[in-house]
Amino acid sequence: MAVKPSKADKKIAYDAKLCQLLDEYTQILIAAADNVGSNQLQNIRKGLRGDSIVLIGKNTMMKRSIRMHAEKTGNQAFLNLIPLLQGNVGLIFTKGDLKEVSEEVAKYKVGAPARVGLVAPIDVVVPPGNTGLDPSQTSFFQVLNIPTKINKVFSPEVLDLTEDDLIEKFATGVSMVTALSLAISRNGVFLPQADKVKEYLADPSKFAVASAPVAAAAGAAAAAAEEEKKPEPEEESDDDMGFSLFD
Repeated sequence: MAVKPSKADKKIAYDAKLCQLLDEYTQILIAAADNVGSNQLQNIRKGLRGDSIVLIGKNTMMKRSIRMHAEKTGNQAFLNLIPLLQGNVGLIFTKGDLKEVSEEVAKYKVGAPARVGLVAPIDVVVPPGNTGLDPSQTSFFQVLNIPTKINKVFSPEVLDLTEDDLIEKFATGVSMVTALSLAISRNGVFLPQADKVKEYLADPSKFAVASAPVAAAAGAAAAAAEEEKKPEPEEESDDDMGFSLFD
């Protein structure tokens, strides 16, 4: 059964690890580690494997280890790191090109959802105004402690409108468009649906042509009805023909 190390043992091991890295490496990058998850950090370590090592820890532990290393070795150069260890940061020890290492780390940069208490890496300004969201979608702003209010869309006057009111307003709009069209000499209506009507209005004779077949059909029907009313001639009897069936 493995013995779980105590906090004191963990601190001693961390000090030894950091002092060893300070002895082996002369180039150190300080990376902000806010909102960096464990999986993301693991991917960064895999991407830098070979000539770079990532070390994460509490700022107080890193500062103490750096001071211990300076006291033991007399190398005061690394003391310049202490003022830079502010917030949630990590140290990247490398023997490669600093620019290439920085670009490799940037490849694993991902977006993170906003949460209460987190500090955004850039300024985020939400101007006052309509969000375009319905009332059921305002929980996002509540999580961020951004006050919102629901604006009523319909006033009582709008709700009291009837169909007659809407028709009246539409007719008013049509009359205004008509007046504007007359003022700018724009009288034509260019709608495919109105082409047939415009043809009949331009040439009234088409009304007669269209109605002629109807009139002819009506006349034929009347003549047929009159013919049916005429009495049919009586058939001649056999006696009128000069002989009888029994002769």
